[in-house]
Amino acid sequence: MFRGVNQLSLDAKGRVVLPARYRDRLLSHCSGEIVATIDYRDRCLALYPLPEWEAIERKLVELPDLQASAKRLKRLLIGHAHELQVDGNGRALLPQPLREYAGLEKRVVLIGQGNKFELWDQPLWEQQRAEWLQAAAAEDAELPEELESLAL
Repeated sequence: MFRGVNQLSLDAKGRVVLPARYRDRLLSHCSGEIVATIDYRDRCLALYPLPEWEAIERKLVELPDLQASAKRLKRLLIGHAHELQVDGNGRALLPQPLREYAGLEKRVVLIGQGNKFELWDQPLWEQQRAEWLQAAAAEDAELPEELESLAL
């Protein structure tokens, strides 16, 4: 399980250093092999340990090509997917097209999401988070039925 918010920096080559607390888990779970792709609903990247990505990719491949929305989803997620190797120093090189899509510059935020990470441009993350908090406060947001009995 990956959780937490981590403020990081990209180096001049476009590498991000993953926090030490995730490295051992990534090395034992997937030998440091991760897959980065776009999150087509938000301007961020999704980073998956390779086994997690392969399970998602199998489901995507099974979607019907004759259904426009399924074909679009496959093109976006599989088409933008890049395999990355976390090196001995915990660095992963993010391909330029992915950095451009997410607007990643120097300051980035890595968000643990259970089975994956999201990687955001820090100013965009701060703006989105503020909007989500404001919307939740204004709406007195209702939980999905599955979560109504959840005690926090």
